[in-house]
Amino acid sequence: MNVCARCVVSGKVQGVWYRQSTLRMAEALDVTGWVKNLDNGDVELLACGKEEDVEKLKSWLWQGPVNAEVSEVKCESVDYEVHKAFVVTY
Repeated sequence: MNVCARCVVSGKVQGVWYRQSTLRMAEALDVTGWVKNLDNGDVELLACGKEEDVEKLKSWLWQGPVNAEVSEVKCESVDYEVHKAFVVTY
């Protein structure tokens, strides 16, 4: 079953390659959507794909890249959207 999740990741997640690392992980899992920085220092993303792959990405968000310090991950299910790839947006 295909699903989409919108997530907001808080903590030390900007300036530590969080978006680029999320892009690589999403591509490895065949998840599509986007990731972007928010003005308040959080990172927001939309992840769409097979339910088990989206769940794996959501679990990975708590870890992130080496220098990240994730304090919170909030995800909600949203309507499924078709995306051609996973991209970093600005």
